[in-house]
Amino acid sequence: MKIISSIEELRDHLRGQLRTAFVATMGNLHEGHLSLMRLARTHGDPVVASIFVNRLQFGPNEDFDKYPRTFQADVEKLEKEGVYVLFAPTEKDMYPEPQEYRVQPPNDLGNILEGEFRPGFFTGVSTVVMKLFSCVQPRVAVFGKKDYQQLMIVRNMARQFALPTEIIGAETYRAEDGLALSSRNGYLSAEERAEAPLLYKVLNDVANEVRGGQLNTSEVEKKAMSVLAERGWNPDYVAVRKRIDLQPPSAGDMAQGAPLVVLAAAKLGSTRLIDNLEI
Repeated sequence: MKIISSIEELRDHLRGQLRTAFVATMGNLHEGHLSLMRLARTHGDPVVASIFVNRLQFGPNEDFDKYPRTFQADVEKLEKEGVYVLFAPTEKDMYPEPQEYRVQPPNDLGNILEGEFRPGFFTGVSTVVMKLFSCVQPRVAVFGKKDYQQLMIVRNMARQFALPTEIIGAETYRAEDGLALSSRNGYLSAEERAEAPLLYKVLNDVANEVRGGQLNTSEVEKKAMSVLAERGWNPDYVAVRKRIDLQPPSAGDMAQGAPLVVLAAAKLGSTRLIDNLEI
């Protein structure tokens, strides 16, 4: 596996490759990331991964400086997966001058749910993904469904800008107890780790109520938030939304069986976890 930090060297190395499959990461890789690499291989060749902790998507009170960086261990994992190139730019490589041009998602998608609680987050994500796509020029790119709203925003961005990159959504990779794998799980204490699967259980309970004919989604959401709060969590949201646009479903949508997804974000101790489940 070749490790490249320069955009120019990356472009030279990939010149002429027409079937590149790309997976963008912030490092601290776990089995969920590696499953994305394997899925990428089924859609293209060669597989290119990136590791870049993107300052633009961190808010002023978020964990940019303490975000776990495990570069050498990440390299070993990617080599075992047969990744062709690891693009690992420094901040100076990616942002040699202040990134004043930004990609702004529409408010009705970018400023709800995660966007409401992390202002500017999706502008930072969209901007760096657009720039990474410009550097790698992949035919396909794989993103995990755990970050459901992010996947939708990237997919819509690629479509509206007519980017020559197909966006593939990968199913969420879970531990045996149901917890969605995340780099931030490493922040959990042993007691918190034992409690963390409750988030997925709550999502399943919400999904089961909706499947069972409960049309009052706001009531189901409040109940789910209460369950988390009673167990010492600090929930930001539990929300039943339409898959097509992440807007709340109307009574008509519910009656017609519109495809739905339930999304949740909650703090357990000092660690913020997110998850979702399609209904």
